[in-house]
Parts: sequence; structure tokens; C-alpha cells
Amino acid sequence: QNGMPLNHQLFLEQYNTIKKLAEENSCVLIGRCADYALADNPDAIHIFIYADFDERVRRISRMYDMTISEAKDIIKKNDKKRASYYNYYSSKRWGDSKSYDLCINSSKVGLEGAIRIIKAFAEEKQLYLKK
Repeated sequence: QNGMPLNHQLFLEQYNTIKKLAEENSCVLIGRCADYALADNPDAIHIFIYADFDERVRRISRMYDMTISEAKDIIKKNDKKRASYYNYYSSKRWGDSKSYDLCINSSKVGLEGAIRIIKAFAEEKQLYLKK
């Protein structure tokens, strides 16, 4: 495509696919700058779920049967990659609360609690928009 680098072509394909999916169906999209792609979609809810670093380390260490040190390294590398990708393609800052409608610290409420909060938020948004 016009001599565009492959990574840019891939981003544009993902961007267009995200927009198309959201127009056609109700869906949950994780990552890939979906909040950026759906910034103009009034039905979209942009959520950032995070956890305290030590909690993440323990969870990853248990899930993948690795040492605490290995888990720390993997988390730091993945966070750096995620932030770099998001900051580059969206022109925003990864994890900046201004980019999201809702930010949840799952260390404080657990994954099931985060799900309940998201459902309640979606219901409240629908009620609010009907006013």
C-alpha cells in the first residue's frame, strides 16, 4: 500500500476492523488502540483495567509457574511494548485516565468485581443517555 511500512498497514487494517466490528455488533475489544479507533462512537465505553505491580507479579508468577524475578521482567517488557504501541499510534498516553471513561484497579476489587463494575457502568450509561 503506497510504500507504507508493514506495521502501519497492519495498524490501519486493525483500526478499520475495530470500527467495522463495533458498527455491526456489540463487542468487547481489548487493546489495539480500540479506544482511539472508537473515539467517535457514542455507544463505546473505554475502560482501563490495571492492578498494583506486586499483585500482577504474584499473579503472573503463579499462572505461568515462573520466578518473581522472571514475572517482573516480563511485566515490565510487556508494559513498555503496550505503552510504546499505544502512545505511537493514538497520540495519547497509555494508562492516562483522560483517555478512558472508567479506570478500575482490579487489585482492589478482583476480576469478578471489575466485571460487575463494568456491567453497572454500562447500565448507568444507557440510563443516562436515555434522559
